[in-house]
Amino acid sequence: MQNTLSIRSYSRQKVKHSHGFHQVVLPLRGVIHLEIDKYKGKVAPGECVVITALSLHQFTAETQARFVVADLTELPKNIATDQSSVFAINAPLLHFLSFVESQLQHQVNKALEQMCFNTLFALLGEQRQVKQIDQRLQNVIEHIDTHISDVMPIETLAQIACLSPTQFKKLFKAQLGIPPMQHVIKMRMEKAQALLIHTDSPPHIIAEQVGYSDYTAFSRRFTQHFGLPPSKISN
Repeated sequence: MQNTLSIRSYSRQKVKHSHGFHQVVLPLRGVIHLEIDKYKGKVAPGECVVITALSLHQFTAETQARFVVADLTELPKNIATDQSSVFAINAPLLHFLSFVESQLQHQVNKALEQMCFNTLFALLGEQRQVKQIDQRLQNVIEHIDTHISDVMPIETLAQIACLSPTQFKKLFKAQLGIPPMQHVIKMRMEKAQALLIHTDSPPHIIAEQVGYSDYTAFSRRFTQHFGLPPSKISN
């Protein structure tokens, strides 16, 4: 087996297997529900799950969710030593994942793919095994993902987290690096991009599916986020 990177989606149907190589799964958008060793729970963007060789694991995910997956012959020493199955990742690695997705979907270039893998491996080697994202925030992230078209005032999200709005905003920013409403916008734009690329739904319908009744407002926000209007994204 070679050390490789790929962009993957998973099925809602439970899959249970093991393989003879290590695997690191890093969510780009959406969550993965995982059972491995002593861990059972959700892994969301901003986190990383490590599946060691021959470990039996079971997982499900929404079909629109996307993940960067690294297959490895060996793990970085810090990860192999710590042996944590799930941990939070730092901002540089989180931002690098977006580049990896863009590069892998842009062209086939073995040299650049190897450079991406080497950089990812180096960034993984810099991670401190910070505790997993607070479960209260995990609940909020899953709610946003499954109710992406709903109105989401801070008060509602804070209530889901069982925190005051002030406590919620502070904890969210500390653990995910951006304010909660920016995260909502990010998830909506990424969902819209996936629907534009992978479905034949017209842009104005997709706008409604991600919470925008005003198509002009959606188009403006989408253009700000990706640098291109929805009409320029084709399937």
